[in-house]
Formats: sequence, C-alpha cells, structure tokens
Amino acid sequence: MKLAREEIQKLILGGLILLGVVYSYFDLLLFPLKKHQDAATKSAVALGPEIQNAQTQIKNTQDLEKSVGEKTIVLRQADAMIPEGSPVAWFPTMIGDFLKRQGIEKVTTKLNTESVEKELVGFRRLTWGIDIPKVGYGQFGGAICALENENHLLEIRTVQIDASRDDAETQRATITLNNLVKQ
Repeated sequence: MKLAREEIQKLILGGLILLGVVYSYFDLLLFPLKKHQDAATKSAVALGPEIQNAQTQIKNTQDLEKSVGEKTIVLRQADAMIPEGSPVAWFPTMIGDFLKRQGIEKVTTKLNTESVEKELVGFRRLTWGIDIPKVGYGQFGGAICALENENHLLEIRTVQIDASRDDAETQRATITLNNLVKQ
C-alpha cells in the first residue's frame, strides 16, 4: 500500500505533534514537578534539626512551667525576709543588734559593692564589710555560725582574723558578706 503525499504529510505532522506533546510533557510538566519535589524533600530534611530544637525548647518550657510554683514560693519567702526601706538604713543596725546579742559590742558596717542579681529578677546583691576591732576566737566563731543560720539571705564570703601581740585574748576580725535585697 502506497501512501499519498497528503497522508505522508499528515503522518509527519502527527509525528511532530506527538514529539511536541512528549517534549512538552517532560519539559514543562514532569521535570519542574521533579525539581519542586526535590526542593521540598531537601527543605523537609533541613527542618529536621529545627524541629528537634523546637521540641527541646517546648520540653524546657514545660519543665519551667512546672517549677514556677516552687520558685514563686521561694521568691515570696525571700521577699518576706527582706525589711522595707533602704538597706543602707536597716542592714548596719540589724548586724549591730545581732552581734550585740552575741556579746560583740563595737562593730563597723559599710557597703562595699552593689550588683544586680541575674537569677532573681527584682533583686540585687549587696556586698558589705563588717569590721570588729576586738573579739575572742570562740565568741567570733559562734557569732559567724549563728549569723548565717539565722539570716538565710546572707552569704559570708571572707573572714579575716588578725591577732595582735599586745592582747593575745582578743583579735581584730573582718567579715565580707553578700546580702540579697529588693531592687
């Protein structure tokens, strides 16, 4: 069977159209979809560590929310232990009265430094120097123990005792301590 010229042209034209459709299918539809799928897969894989970080942050937040009750109680207790007013007014008097009850008469208290308490918002830490010109070892040791045991917001940082040759029974003592106060 012999094909006419028009039929050959129709077959060639049909073949060209078929090639055009196949080319269009792959180039305009399939390859862009494949590229988009690959990009989405890479994006999903890249989100894996971020999802892990977010889950860790969620767990940390939940743990923090659970401990809020305990920390609120501690904050209220600390707040209740701090007298009202400026610490420069009440702290030296408090220390002087405490040490008088311990049998230590002459005491000089001065404020050394002041810093913001990073862990407790709304509080600051004051560093005080306490100078005791004459005190006995036993009396001084008992006073230091009682001071930290009775005042939970105090932290003794350093203790220095200087003995003199003139009076072997009494020494000069210096205490450096931190105190937590409201801002």
